[in-house]
Amino acid sequence: MTAASKRLNVALILIFIFTIISGCRKKAFDDYYGRPSTLAQPIYQILQSKGNFTNMLACIDKAGYKDILSAAGYWTLFAPNDSAFKVYLTASGLGSIDKMDSTTAQKIVTYSLVYNAFTKAQLTDYQANTGWVSNSGFRRRTAYYQGFYNDTAFGTATQIKALASNRNNSFLFGDNNNKYITYFGANYMTAKGLSATDYNYFYPSSTYTGFNVGAGSIVNADIVAENGYIHEVSSVNLPAPSIDQYLRTNANYSEFKKILDKYMVSFVPNTSATDRYKLLTGKSDNVYIKQFNPALSFSINNENFLKAADNDGQTGCYSMLVPRNDVLTDYVNTVILENYTSLDAVPTSVITDFVNAQMWPQPLWPSKFPNTTNSQGEPPTINAASNIIDRQVLSNGFFYGTNKVQEPNVFRTVYGRSYLDPKYLLMTRALDANYRYTITIPSLKYTVIMMSDAVVRQRGYDYSTVQSAWSYTTPGVSGATTTYGSTPNNNLQRILATHIVPTPNGELDNLSGTGIIETLGGEYIKWNNGKFISAGSIDSNYTVNTSATKTSFNGRVYYADNLLTYSVKTLGTNIKALGGTSAATSQFYNFWQYLSNSPLYNATTGDILGVSVGVFYTAFIPNNAAVQAAVNAGLLPTTGVVVGGNKTPNFAPTTTADQTLVRDFILYHLLNKTTVVPDGKKQGAYESLYKKANGDPGTFVVSSTPGAMQVKDAFGRTANVVVASSNNLADRCVIHLIDNYLQYNPN
Repeated sequence: MTAASKRLNVALILIFIFTIISGCRKKAFDDYYGRPSTLAQPIYQILQSKGNFTNMLACIDKAGYKDILSAAGYWTLFAPNDSAFKVYLTASGLGSIDKMDSTTAQKIVTYSLVYNAFTKAQLTDYQANTGWVSNSGFRRRTAYYQGFYNDTAFGTATQIKALASNRNNSFLFGDNNNKYITYFGANYMTAKGLSATDYNYFYPSSTYTGFNVGAGSIVNADIVAENGYIHEVSSVNLPAPSIDQYLRTNANYSEFKKILDKYMVSFVPNTSATDRYKLLTGKSDNVYIKQFNPALSFSINNENFLKAADNDGQTGCYSMLVPRNDVLTDYVNTVILENYTSLDAVPTSVITDFVNAQMWPQPLWPSKFPNTTNSQGEPPTINAASNIIDRQVLSNGFFYGTNKVQEPNVFRTVYGRSYLDPKYLLMTRALDANYRYTITIPSLKYTVIMMSDAVVRQRGYDYSTVQSAWSYTTPGVSGATTTYGSTPNNNLQRILATHIVPTPNGELDNLSGTGIIETLGGEYIKWNNGKFISAGSIDSNYTVNTSATKTSFNGRVYYADNLLTYSVKTLGTNIKALGGTSAATSQFYNFWQYLSNSPLYNATTGDILGVSVGVFYTAFIPNNAAVQAAVNAGLLPTTGVVVGGNKTPNFAPTTTADQTLVRDFILYHLLNKTTVVPDGKKQGAYESLYKKANGDPGTFVVSSTPGAMQVKDAFGRTANVVVASSNNLADRCVIHLIDNYLQYNPN
């Protein structure tokens, strides 16, 4: 053997030995670090092994997702089987998966692909930041997003490159605004009180199986893969449009879209998005963010729901009612534009309120229509069975096309009569400060006497946009000083409350005849054959005339030519006016004589001691005969002279004892802290201003029916209200004449 041969043999032996050693080491490495034989294959390989996902695999290949689904990851895939694809390919006219373009394939794959791996049971839970919340999930974020797209601003034909808002009324760069897929699992449906009816409302041709995804269902769940879970589904689901996308492509709602585009949409240039677009495409187009008015409840192009928590889109979505074109046009012309020439002249707040009335920042399930409120706290005014002509489960919410307009309460109630009329801007502003949310409750009935800007200014009130405050200038006084701030505001609010009358039974539907009624502010007004008076209008010697009336959902309004103002005269001053100059001319005379000469009465100011400004009172004043009877009974001072069997009244007693008799008698006839009239609405025991020796108030009992009222004193004696001489209005007071005196019990 040659030396060369020997060297070759040695080399071969060394190679053999090295190979053996290396093989042993590799085996040990693989045994420790290698893929376990029991580990499931990745999603792509699992689909291959099943044999009934050939079309889905072809889609994955066309979409360029083979490598992604063949590698590590954490996914949930709603995988349509071949039967599902057969239906889809036939319906779409493709016939074969080979004819499908890569864009469509990518849409199918990415919309079927959900971030994170979820079992079927976990899909109906909510993956909250604080932990899992059972039976609260019905949506999941998918891998599909739209990205840059072409849009046009209102009034232009030039297309611009845009991105949708990914937050409500704003945009966060770096968030792709991924779409969600909606499903209907039994655990969630049961927990929320939903049923197959809710599912079939959207998918009438499908069968509810207990876990539906779109028009199909899960037929084989929880197929384990190395990189997630596969749920075999019986339908192919293309990405659902957002509410904004659906409106952009459906001509039935073009009029509603015009309102949004013109008044509620802005395209905001975004430098970061522009730079990103240039990097991806090499093009230099400016990119704009399509944003909706921040006053709206939500942005209809935002796919991320509220984003108050990262995954809150799993448990919530938006809902929207949109009227078809003819219905909307008729409503705009007859309601919104009743007093305006065009929408351009309408305050933006009106348009905002109208749009918000169509928006629900939560799922509006079909079976929950009566109890689910919109962004303004109002349930639908339409019927889910008869008024919905189009129903869609979209990527960011439920869409309902309607044959009737969802009416905002601010339009359909009595509030709308000023809100939608430019002649009543001041009244609307005043209402907004205190009473808007009171008179827009549909179940509460009101009558409103309208206060036009003209009559408000006629009475000296106005609003200064410069001062941002209400003002008052004494009308008819040249060079009068104008006062701004809280005093004019408070005074006007008091007047406004006098123009709002709770009428649960339609008490003012007919103004023929006469009557008295309590207003929202607690003060009373009177009417007589279509005319109104208040305490203040009586003082100023004018009557408020009405010229027309209109009905609303919760009541009626009357158009008036003046304001129902309040009185600035004291109770004592009003009793003085009623007291007259002699018993022959006034049945209030005897009572007034005792009051006017009592230490209770301040002749300079007209104040009565114990009667406070701003408090409600009712004065029950005995007529002359009743006062005489009280004198005869020893309850009021007498001169000691008897004429015709009657003791002569001592109207100006000087002794303390007699003055005390007068004081206690008068105070017992003044009902404290409330006003009552003969309308049958207020009855029971009430406190008087009289105080017993122990400090407790003396009380009496009032009973009332429409047109009659009685007062029963501490001894059970009854006095009848003389209606023809009663219902006299004063400052937060009503003054009645009664046919008997009231006797207090000092104990």
